[in-house]
Amino acid sequence: MLSFITEIPEGKQIGSVHCVPVLDNGDVIMVWDRYEKVLTTIGGRLEPGESIMDGLTREALEEAGIEISDERTLFAAWHWKEFDAYRLFYLVGVKRFVERPEGYETTGYVRMNFDTAIEMIKAIEGREERIEVIRRAGILSGMLAEVT
Repeated sequence: MLSFITEIPEGKQIGSVHCVPVLDNGDVIMVWDRYEKVLTTIGGRLEPGESIMDGLTREALEEAGIEISDERTLFAAWHWKEFDAYRLFYLVGVKRFVERPEGYETTGYVRMNFDTAIEMIKAIEGREERIEVIRRAGILSGMLAEVT
């Protein structure tokens, strides 16, 4: 179940961490998952003993070849009932693009505006929770108007 939050759930297992990077011009960065054939947020499982921030930094480098800013805003969580664990979502800035290491499940980044990202997700897979994560990130970044 997706919920919009501003604080890490206390006493709960955090299994993975994802980010929605936004460039200075307001474009969003997502990645293409070569196995699932979907456009997705950047992130994945935390390594044993790895902090949330270290995992976020590592995943952004591995999956998209980007270094993310130190300014990171927690805005959503997905609760996996079967594991009783959370996936956290952060809105982040991009410091710079670097060479992406090979051997990961993504083929690199895709850069677009938020409206295009939402339309592509709808056309490719239609998963409402992913659309809502991107919509909320767009609203928080000031790139999408909040629908009332």
